[in-house]
Amino acid sequence: MRAAVITVSTRAAAGSYADASGPVLVQWLTNIGAEVAPPLVVPDGAAVGATLRAAVADNDVVLTTGGTGISPTDVTPEQTAGLLAQQLPGIAEALRSYGTANKVPTAMLSRGLAGVAVAPDGHRCLVINLPGSTGAVADAINVLDPVLPHAVAQLGGSDHRRQP
Repeated sequence: MRAAVITVSTRAAAGSYADASGPVLVQWLTNIGAEVAPPLVVPDGAAVGATLRAAVADNDVVLTTGGTGISPTDVTPEQTAGLLAQQLPGIAEALRSYGTANKVPTAMLSRGLAGVAVAPDGHRCLVINLPGSTGAVADAINVLDPVLPHAVAQLGGSDHRRQP
């Protein structure tokens, strides 16, 4: 599995502070056997879409962190929506639900999307938007860990496996 992590933060991209959530995702992806480079850090806005388009072409999974709230500069979902051939609302709902169940009421404010993007050459890639906090990323790992390898296998055309 090839994966990319994109951290969306105007301040981190400008060097005002270090990206904290992207490295957490890279470590988790590495631990589950993914080939993953260090996180790409981009400012909010059009750079998100351009970076996503490039990452979709070369990866099976692209995780974004940041830019999913309701601030005027939070446009990660809008930049993602146009790339998705299929939405997977269950993933986004599970991420928000897990956060609110764990006593983080602001988790319901995340507008993150999840779905399948198709590159011009037909390559299919799972794209999931996550909030930017390290706590939200830790919650997302708990939600995604049991399903991500299965989802990637399905993207490649793998049939469902029967449980013993």
